[in-house]
Amino acid sequence: MTEILALIPARGGSKGIPRKNIRSFAGYPLIAWSIAAAKQSRLVTRVIVSTDDEEIAEVAREWGAETPFFRPAELAQDKTTDLPVFEHALKWLEEIEGYHPEIVVQLRPTSPIRPKNMVDDAVHILLNHEDADCVRGVVPAGQNPFKMWRFDGEEKPLKPLLEVPGIAEPYNAPRQILPAVHWQTGHIDAIRIATIVNKKSLTGNVIYPLAVDPRYTVDIDTLTDWAKYEQVIYSGLNVVSPGRSRRQMPETIKMIVCDFDGVVTDNLVLTDENGKETVSASRSDSMHIKTLREKGIEVMILSSEPNPVVKARAKKMGVEAIHGVGLKDKGRVMRELLEQKKIAAENVIYIGNDLNDLPCFEVAGWSVAVADAYPEVIRAADHVLAKTGGHGAVRELCELVLKQLSQKEN
Repeated sequence: MTEILALIPARGGSKGIPRKNIRSFAGYPLIAWSIAAAKQSRLVTRVIVSTDDEEIAEVAREWGAETPFFRPAELAQDKTTDLPVFEHALKWLEEIEGYHPEIVVQLRPTSPIRPKNMVDDAVHILLNHEDADCVRGVVPAGQNPFKMWRFDGEEKPLKPLLEVPGIAEPYNAPRQILPAVHWQTGHIDAIRIATIVNKKSLTGNVIYPLAVDPRYTVDIDTLTDWAKYEQVIYSGLNVVSPGRSRRQMPETIKMIVCDFDGVVTDNLVLTDENGKETVSASRSDSMHIKTLREKGIEVMILSSEPNPVVKARAKKMGVEAIHGVGLKDKGRVMRELLEQKKIAAENVIYIGNDLNDLPCFEVAGWSVAVADAYPEVIRAADHVLAKTGGHGAVRELCELVLKQLSQKEN
């Protein structure tokens, strides 16, 4: 059996996004996504995280990786390259454990969105080509380098970056006649150990491609990237996940059931000296309810909140409401409701934000969380909205449903 090590580099000193390797990404620590990719591989025999940070090491162990050593501080700097990190890991494993893998797979945490077979596909390519030093993930380049220039200053002429034999001015040529170009991603490198030990390189000279679907292209450097790529996860793309696979929106939808506090409202309450409570909601959440009803989709509210404000707001929205439900009873009440209305659970969407919504998630055919839901709820949801509770989350969900209906009709 070929001994294949998955090595995940994760230093603690990230400056762009502090503590990014253990920050929650779509409900799970960022590093958990790369650990999951390694652990779900049929070919990887060992998963190790190389880190200088105790907290990262603890999280890595929680998600199933080993952390048998700590990386020296001098190998955890902003400008540290990958090669010495891998050399350190392999040397430690050889000297302390006598462990000699034949292949090492690099999985960078900042490229967490991976197809389910990516790791095994890369290893198979390496094993099937004896001349290969390395396999690297690549996608079609978004920008054509043949139309790029070297810039030496505003007072100096531009120089073309690349030349193409047979094409005098590639920067003026149609894209279609220029050579196809691919850009390397951070998703994966599968490397022969001999390449690292003997050639002092992570790639060597013979590099085979693993063509990656551009939809999986991701490299997280900023918080803007973070939010953008979380939405890729929530879009239903089929990816390796640390948890259960997220379901697609049902083809047939008969009902949308909404929690109240934290979904229809922003989860805040104002109380006057007489104990009267006031909540805040978005008028826009009512916008599409009539249209949905016309298309055969009922919208209603199911809430643990006993305050009559639930019924009052539901009346304004033009929907039915059941409220005052016990915190532990929402799942049971939802089942009884669907049985009474003769609606199959798989044709129901539930939107919530808090722990008492989780039993309803288990009942519904598609579970949706608002953007500011509790972490456990985000983790359990099939889809997470961009809007927060009380600020257009219900409207966003309605528009997603109407969009799917429109696509089906066309």
